[in-house]
Amino acid sequence: MSLKKRFRLWLIKHPGKILIGLWMKSCRWKITGDGPYRALREAGRPVVLLIWHGKIFVVPFFFRKRGILALVSPSQDGEFVARLMDGWGYKLIRGSGSHPMKTAWIEMIKELNAGGEVMIIPDGPKGPDRKFNLGAVKLATETGATMVPFSFTARRKKILHSWDRFEMFFPFTKIAAVYGEPIEIPRDLPPDRQEEERLRAERIMVEFDARIDRSFD
Repeated sequence: MSLKKRFRLWLIKHPGKILIGLWMKSCRWKITGDGPYRALREAGRPVVLLIWHGKIFVVPFFFRKRGILALVSPSQDGEFVARLMDGWGYKLIRGSGSHPMKTAWIEMIKELNAGGEVMIIPDGPKGPDRKFNLGAVKLATETGATMVPFSFTARRKKILHSWDRFEMFFPFTKIAAVYGEPIEIPRDLPPDRQEEERLRAERIMVEFDARIDRSFD
């Protein structure tokens, strides 16, 4: 790794983390829909958190100190995210749909079978945007975990011209952070039924996210 890249990663992990923390704390947060999610966690039920790639801006700060197992891409962008999340109470594991992930899969199965929580970006790391990959459904049907969507939007926001329509927001604005209704997947589904559930989950996630985006209209 070059000296320049090491320095950039140091900036992200140290001053960058402080800046992001102050940025997030300057905003006014309204959190809704978290009742069913918290009930699942308090009952020791395994959960797969679902967040579109374009909505991960709040993730390192918002979900900190919960012991969530987060699947992070081994790409360069994923390395930046991992440096931000490191030290904020996550269990980080590297892998993605476009990289070999046998070890990561075993760790996620183990975590869910123990009643833990795994965070999945179902359209990551390269899209297409809002196209739900099958991995989360496979995890749920193998372990009995419940999938829970999450999204956010802001009163004063900026949508980047990237493949995932990445959403950021300005400091001191109002944030709506919303958990969706849990999505239950039957155990041990055959492959054709898994595809049906993937399409159902994708439709739910797309409609849910579009509804959240209208929060400040």
